[in-house]
Amino acid sequence: MSTPLVLVGAGGMGRAWLAAIRAEAGAELAGVVDLDLDAARGALADAGLADVPVGTDAVALARETGARAVVNVTVPAAHHPVTTAALFAGLPVLGEKPVAESVPRALSLVAAAEVTGELFVVSQSRRYNRQLFAFREQARTLGDLGVLTTEFFKAPRFGGFRDAMAHPLLLDMAIHPFDTARFLLGAEPVSVYCEEFNPSWSWYDGDAAATAVFEMTGGVRYSYTGSWCSPGQETSWNGAWRLSGRDGTAVWDGDHDPVVEGPRDAAEGADPGDGIAGSLATFLAALDGGPTPMGEAHENVLSLVMVAAAVESAATGAKVLVDDLLERAYAEALATETREDVRAQLASWTSVRAALGPA
Repeated sequence: MSTPLVLVGAGGMGRAWLAAIRAEAGAELAGVVDLDLDAARGALADAGLADVPVGTDAVALARETGARAVVNVTVPAAHHPVTTAALFAGLPVLGEKPVAESVPRALSLVAAAEVTGELFVVSQSRRYNRQLFAFREQARTLGDLGVLTTEFFKAPRFGGFRDAMAHPLLLDMAIHPFDTARFLLGAEPVSVYCEEFNPSWSWYDGDAAATAVFEMTGGVRYSYTGSWCSPGQETSWNGAWRLSGRDGTAVWDGDHDPVVEGPRDAAEGADPGDGIAGSLATFLAALDGGPTPMGEAHENVLSLVMVAAAVESAATGAKVLVDDLLERAYAEALATETREDVRAQLASWTSVRAALGPA
């Protein structure tokens, strides 16, 4: 039996999710929510689904239609209010990245998921890639790991809000490779030093190029360098990766099968599904008793923390310790939380790091 879902957000990504929901046999599109009802109706009409209900309130439309869960594809600033309302209405949520627009708001959502007991998953869709899983299996043959690097060089001319952002590369794109690095290494960020700048020919207002070096748990280093205004010889949207260990090296160009040079053959990686379709399928399976998906809110927050720490380092010119950033974010979350039950849950945490472990 298919699971009825309310989709919140009818912009470009909302339309992509609408197509994914339609293509998923285990899902049923119960309704589409957007503050602009004409946008919602237009997205449905273009998909040949003009009879699907629309509304401006996700909880209200879910109650009207009998939807069982919410897919939140709103802008980052709306992630916290939409997801909080859904969780407290008894509706599990699958949300687009980032988990929230800031780390304090992300911690609030983790606490809200704990209070309600509802599943909240962030769709880090680029984890859903068979080649990435194969690369991770290769990493396990390399012995002690030393350095993981990502190169990301593209020249997209988006127009719109990205052109005016203060940190377009770090804030809008870097969360994907940062999250991938955590997944590949099975390690978490300890500190980061980051520099960003804007080449003279850049069409972005904010800095469109950056280099960041993270210390990860276990001592391994993760180095990221990228530019969003680098025409010619562009990398994959997934980036180009190199992982060096005691016993060999693995490389992945982001688009083809990875290659390893080491002493042992790697196991064949699992096939997690592709992109948002894979993310949606694992979310639906979890609702029916399956395993907790990748990107569950507790597990996902540290990917956003890596972005926030890199931005802070670039702004201050200093190395940022991740635990310091977490403690400041936690203090802000406590001070600004408006729900007494969520504030009490936050206050019950003895350690932010420990709280962000598996749910």
